[in-house]
Amino acid sequence: MKYVAFHNLGCKVNSYELDIMQQLLQEKGYQVVPFHEKADIYIVNTCTVTNIADRKSRQMLHQAKKRNPQAIVVAVGCYVQTHLEQSKLDEAIDLCIGNDKKKDIVEILEEYLRQRGQSPAQHPDKTLDCTTVLDLAQHKEYEEMTLQETADHTRAYIKIQDGCNQFCSYCAIPLARGRVRSRKTEDILAEITGLVQRGYKEVVLTGIHISSYGVDFEEQGVYRGQSYLIDLVEKVCAIPGLCRVRLGSLEPRIITREVVDRLSVLPNLCPHFHLSLQSGCDATLKRMNRHYTTAQFEESVQLLRQGFAEPAITTDVIVGFPGETREEFQETVAFLEKISLYEMHVFKYSKRADTVAARMEGQLTEKQKSERSEVLLSMTEEQSYRYRQKYVGRWAEILLEESKEIEGQEYLVGHTMDYVLVAVPGGKYAAGEIIQTKVQKFLNKEILLGE
Repeated sequence: MKYVAFHNLGCKVNSYELDIMQQLLQEKGYQVVPFHEKADIYIVNTCTVTNIADRKSRQMLHQAKKRNPQAIVVAVGCYVQTHLEQSKLDEAIDLCIGNDKKKDIVEILEEYLRQRGQSPAQHPDKTLDCTTVLDLAQHKEYEEMTLQETADHTRAYIKIQDGCNQFCSYCAIPLARGRVRSRKTEDILAEITGLVQRGYKEVVLTGIHISSYGVDFEEQGVYRGQSYLIDLVEKVCAIPGLCRVRLGSLEPRIITREVVDRLSVLPNLCPHFHLSLQSGCDATLKRMNRHYTTAQFEESVQLLRQGFAEPAITTDVIVGFPGETREEFQETVAFLEKISLYEMHVFKYSKRADTVAARMEGQLTEKQKSERSEVLLSMTEEQSYRYRQKYVGRWAEILLEESKEIEGQEYLVGHTMDYVLVAVPGGKYAAGEIIQTKVQKFLNKEILLGE
């Protein structure tokens, strides 16, 4: 029996793909063990969204080799896709598998073992061809995979598309993931139906750029405004027994009056919307090659607030983008104070090779980026507290997800429809149940306490 350990870095798409790779290997008889234990094979699903992600990917690969020098260490995904030559030269990496080949991991791994003619306990042969990486700039097909189960038995992330055509000036993801490739609607619906039948209560529709879902369905790849994503959401929400549908990150431009009118009548759609902003300054947005203005972003926020009662709206913000002056940053601060979102994910600009922004003048220091990051992190802590405070004294519906010990007491913790975390005392309920609870107070900075 071969023992295999997995580690995931990066986004929810990576998590989905890792779950399927694990599922495929288990079906072939591989025994999964925790990553910190000794294994015959270590598989690291890598990320390259920032320099820190690159470094963490390398660290986990080296940790695996150090844990068992005779093990096969497999680097999979975005870091491999964008740093292939470095990966091939890395002594800790025995096998490289790029994006869009993850579904073939069993065949690739077993062919590698066959060529070696050795067991996983013996030292790998570095003379073998150990790379399986496609040119995603030319690859047009969606990599079809079907999830049957996840470690979280209440919520499942469902990948509906891959790739991105936006080419923001700071982003290497189009290089790592290729152009937009959308999954067939019938395959998505079949996967979700199967998960609901196995007891899952909530699904999250995710991808690299889900607002582009269906662009590649158009003749010659030209998008003519058809709302393929919204059509899909309506069909997913109609699946019998599915209690909650949550959406991944959305492009602000997709939020129109018509879209809000269609979404707001879906009773099981979670009123939780992540609209990617990146900067609250129009000049910076233009340098980023974002295709909207702050006024258009604000209009999208207002449309959602008109269509839904107190929706949770979250965003991403990059600080320290090349050329960002003190005045431009203050424009961002003023804009974010004005629209007051539920949460912001704040990132310090990270220079990525082969992107336009990496060649721009006016690169800021790490000290400047950190100072600006702290300003926005303090703001989002205050705004998030204010948003969650509305629940104190109200009834809330929560999907119970896991047991957690907090200050010596056992609780069951779950999320509301708008992704607020609430805990109830353990013992009476079980994970997977949806319950109504009256919120009493803040249990700590991040979690509310229900009766």
